[in-house]
Amino acid sequence: MFPSIETLAEQPFLTGLTEFQLVQLAPLAAGSMFHAGNRVCYQGAPADRFWLISSGSVYLDSEVEGQDNIVFETLRPGSVLGWSWLFPPYLWHFGAVAVTTTNCLAFDGPSVRALGRRDPALGYELATRFLHVMGDRLQSTRRRLEECRRAAGPSRPPV
Repeated sequence: MFPSIETLAEQPFLTGLTEFQLVQLAPLAAGSMFHAGNRVCYQGAPADRFWLISSGSVYLDSEVEGQDNIVFETLRPGSVLGWSWLFPPYLWHFGAVAVTTTNCLAFDGPSVRALGRRDPALGYELATRFLHVMGDRLQSTRRRLEECRRAAGPSRPPV
């Protein structure tokens, strides 16, 4: 059973979409839950969906050779998880792990891409919103890398 139009309209990421647009998105969504400690996605694995977080929290992380994954952001209710499904080669750029039991709406990425091709206005609106998400993630990653750099101490230029 897909979510109601009212449920979709309550999602911050979807605020401002028309009722017709929400009606088109509803069949592409389903409720989803991740238990604390479960990995939601693996960096480099195929990306075929995105989630709108309703409750709980998720760490975004990145693999670092020879070290533990670096957590660079915590996503909370109202956040979007996943944009890699939108652009080829459709592989996750980051990993994600549920910090607490997390409830979300999961959207089928290939179906959302196809809908965007059929309805260019909706496709443009969603792409613009995802570009904002990507920009926010880039800034969060930069901040976290700077924290890691400061914690590691002074660096030397390459020889």
